[in-house]
Amino acid sequence: MESRYYIDLAEHLDRLPGGFPPSETGAEIRLLKRLFTPEEAALAIHLTLDREEAEVIAGKAKLTPEEAGPRLAGMAHKGLIFSALAEDGSIRYQAVPFVVGIWEFQVDRLTEGLVRDVNDYWNTMKRRRPVRTIPQMRTIPIGESIEPHLEAYPYEHVTRLLDSQDRFAVAPCICRLEAKMEGGGCDALEEACLMFGDWADYYVREGKGRAIDRSEVLEILAKADADNLVLQPSNSRNVVAICCCCSCCCGVLKRLIYHPKPAEAVFSPFAAEFDPDKCIACGVCIERCSMSAFTDTGSKVEFDPVRCIGCGLCITTCPADALTLFRKPDTGRIRIPDTIDDTWREIAQARKKASLLP
Repeated sequence: MESRYYIDLAEHLDRLPGGFPPSETGAEIRLLKRLFTPEEAALAIHLTLDREEAEVIAGKAKLTPEEAGPRLAGMAHKGLIFSALAEDGSIRYQAVPFVVGIWEFQVDRLTEGLVRDVNDYWNTMKRRRPVRTIPQMRTIPIGESIEPHLEAYPYEHVTRLLDSQDRFAVAPCICRLEAKMEGGGCDALEEACLMFGDWADYYVREGKGRAIDRSEVLEILAKADADNLVLQPSNSRNVVAICCCCSCCCGVLKRLIYHPKPAEAVFSPFAAEFDPDKCIACGVCIERCSMSAFTDTGSKVEFDPVRCIGCGLCITTCPADALTLFRKPDTGRIRIPDTIDDTWREIAQARKKASLLP
């Protein structure tokens, strides 16, 4: 019977926006058994993308509120579900995808065994044809690379993203922690995952991160620029998180490096424009670019625009002003939902429709 709970949970997670496809070896069940107790697995399948009170979830699970309440609180503390304080003061609980969600929420619980199990899963899960829809994350440029004359919406400019926020938190980057646990990693900024609003509250309340103010957010962003980190916020106008990512540890960027045309795979409204006549071949852009868009030919630097993801890192440090940022044509833009919950619902609907196709 216990195995059935985990099979049901795996299927439940697979219906959520990020998906949770089965593996060839049953690694997904081993992973879930490490994270969830049987009782937690049985309860988790009753949570949805809607934030609900413990009493509502208890009714669906045929439990008393006294049984469900502490269990849900414990699951939120373990990073298995999300919790948020409602306007009436009650705690509401919500299902989250495995990625971005449960996995990132394990930042304070990472062990060698968990890293081994999750990598076993990544390496054996069955690959699917990707559903072309709005992404969970996107790429935005470092703010200093956006010149005043360039049109940039608030949700595209990192410092303007902060203007609508009043609660901030920072947490260690789980990708860098994982890489170091495996004997690799890098020296880039470790406290590099920024959280906002309800997500900041959750991270602080559950001990996964620490509260900071706006000035420290700006300090972290400046360090991210110095460490060649790409900014990847949640794909929502009301941003809940910004990841400061390196190409040696970040799962998304590591995969993107091997794409023949990263510019077509990433969701970014901007790209770099290169003026070879101004270039002094100093090589700074080559060192800064995560996607190897720049090549030293011996006498000059060449730029391959199909590898540019619009992060702006090459622009902020070019001593010759040979690089500028430009907005892609309208066809290159993506629609940004108001909230991350809206984003998740749209992704879930697109995946559901795709599953019905022959």
